[in-house]
Amino acid sequence: MNVLLIGSGGREHALSWKLAASPLLTKLYAAPGNPGIAEDAEIVPLKIEDHAAVIRFCKEMRIGLVVIGPEAPLTAGLADALLAEKIKVFGPQKIPATLEGSKSFTKRLCAGHNIPTAAFIETKSREEARVYIEKHGAPIVLKADGLHAGKGVIVAMDKAEALMAVDQVFAMSSNPGGDAPVVIEEFLEGEEASYFCFVHGEQVLPLASAQDHKRVFDNDQGPNTGGMGAYSPAPVFTKAIEQEVLEKIVRPTARALAKAGTPYSGVLYIGLMITKDGPKLIEYNVRFGDPECQVLMPRMKDDLLTLMLATANGELEKSSVRWRDEVAITVVFANQGYPGAYQSGAVIRGLEKANAVEGVTVFHAGTRRDGDKLLSNGGRVLNVTALGKTVTEARERAYKAIALIEWPEGFYRSDIGWRAIAREKAK
Repeated sequence: MNVLLIGSGGREHALSWKLAASPLLTKLYAAPGNPGIAEDAEIVPLKIEDHAAVIRFCKEMRIGLVVIGPEAPLTAGLADALLAEKIKVFGPQKIPATLEGSKSFTKRLCAGHNIPTAAFIETKSREEARVYIEKHGAPIVLKADGLHAGKGVIVAMDKAEALMAVDQVFAMSSNPGGDAPVVIEEFLEGEEASYFCFVHGEQVLPLASAQDHKRVFDNDQGPNTGGMGAYSPAPVFTKAIEQEVLEKIVRPTARALAKAGTPYSGVLYIGLMITKDGPKLIEYNVRFGDPECQVLMPRMKDDLLTLMLATANGELEKSSVRWRDEVAITVVFANQGYPGAYQSGAVIRGLEKANAVEGVTVFHAGTRRDGDKLLSNGGRVLNVTALGKTVTEARERAYKAIALIEWPEGFYRSDIGWRAIAREKAK
């Protein structure tokens, strides 16, 4: 089978790496791709926003499945366009993709189907937002509607910070037709975790858990980013919590969308806060997380392409998935200045040595080739991923590999996996 992979980040490199191992695969194409993905796939110069061009390519190359990695093409309706031409797709259509594309859509769905989440209001008025903050105080969470690459959320720890954040979050939520709704919600106490399921209609195949690190600096300091590292599985996510999440959050959501005539098909990312009152939904993403995908793929024993086809075909009830006993951890090697302004174009060396470390795979997130040179080309540039019997062992391998990479312009957190390691030491 010929497969087209859409995307260019670390998530898509992890997917291409896993897809390339499938016995079902004849040829893997990728657009726009990156140098790491180019090791597994033929890069094709497609403009992803040009749906007609993507359709033409799929027909010419007899593509059996299109795998859409990022959220933007999904919320733009690429899956709808492909399915209309009877081209098989892994990824939800435009309306169910609104689970990620609109915070207010998801909160309304939760309210309508008794799905546990933070108490909230949605407002288009800055003044109403300020009045709400004055009344409820802080800490409090402000969420811009729309897609913001994981950076559309402001957690304000005091009232002054929250009031200052109002204009910022409304500016992020603005659209050509005026201001989109802003969601303001209660601050949930607990430990975050991510959970993943394949979903088709009301069929749900549970996958695995992970935990990422959103803050840019050690000790969870600094602004939120798209993620500075992750590990899987998340120790806080027990079997009992998994069952509660499936029955109270995932299945009701799948059922609600199916009954509305807009069934979900693809991978569903469930962002959770594990509170003293149980798990509560923070957000949905309609694709694999980034960098969570980079720790899920090395742990997956079964064939990814087979599972993606089962999802697209609505055959999840016949499917199962197995996971390695090892822990996986990934450390994001980012450009100095990220998530703010940064400069690209610096030479990166030493990836061969890093990849030679036991259990290590380096996924490209933001790189490009200039002749035989590998250059930085983004905010998050590399995902140094390692397997180990414990989080401690996996982390040691990852940081050993990072020490072999020559890129003075980069930086990384030195404490990825700290919660899980603290649990290991406590045992």
